[in-house]
Amino acid sequence: MKIIVGTRGSKLAVTQTNWVIDKLKEKNPSVEFEVKIIKTKGDIIQNVSLDKIGDKGLFVKEIEQQLIDGDIDMAVHSMKDMPSSLPHGLKFAGIPKREDPRDVLILKEGYSSIEDLPQGATIGTGSKRRKHQLLKHRPDLNIVPIRGNVDTRIRKIKDENLDGIVLAASGILRVGLEDKISCYLPTDIVVPAPAQGALAIEIREDNYQVEVVVNSLRDELTELQVSAERGFLDGVNGSCHIPMGAYCEVKEDGIKLTGLFGDEEGKRLIIKSIEGDKDSPRELGKELAKLVLKEYEKYEG
Repeated sequence: MKIIVGTRGSKLAVTQTNWVIDKLKEKNPSVEFEVKIIKTKGDIIQNVSLDKIGDKGLFVKEIEQQLIDGDIDMAVHSMKDMPSSLPHGLKFAGIPKREDPRDVLILKEGYSSIEDLPQGATIGTGSKRRKHQLLKHRPDLNIVPIRGNVDTRIRKIKDENLDGIVLAASGILRVGLEDKISCYLPTDIVVPAPAQGALAIEIREDNYQVEVVVNSLRDELTELQVSAERGFLDGVNGSCHIPMGAYCEVKEDGIKLTGLFGDEEGKRLIIKSIEGDKDSPRELGKELAKLVLKEYEKYEG
């Protein structure tokens, strides 16, 4: 059996895909894998901020088309890049164990935490979610937009004279740059993107052979968190134009879900938490979305 795996060509995307393939080979030694690199709209347009060139799906649509056409058998994505609903005929197979979901600061020499930064320090991020939460914690910061892969963004600290940048911990850890991390941002300061740190393995709905292979990596705890967080994403109908985040903590007696929703300028930023049982994580996400939107509209009024 041979499985053709589609992925973006960035260092992180290829690293993630090879990680999945290595894990799958351990569980399914008789299966052969081939990687196919596919360029997406988000890869091609590098000089414009994400919220100006489209919506969620910027990094997945071209890959999904090849999956629908049968040119590839499965695709590996970052789950946080996935829109809340998938094209007809496609589905997620089992989700592997999640990497650290938090965001991190990579700072220039001499600084080691967000509190260390001087008044008016310049921090680079392309994310409104990160920008507005950092400004809520430190209103004096100067947040500037940056794009590019992990290495490019790290280089920009020196090239563009930044004091630091914000990135997802998972990407830094996966490409082996843990030593670059200055500090982890606690989830009560910066709520992560829904399903940040989790990988999405997308397949055709009718491809049961590939589904069986992929499901050998399934991690139930991760699936629980992703289900709750994406339930919230779906409930608020989130896009990359607005600050929006969700983080699910799994406890012994249930789950706690925190959701973030705001306007483009970050003038309104609603953060709420809700607790529920483990049996209906997606429903809990949708319930939290209703509460947050109700609060948002009240604030608007």
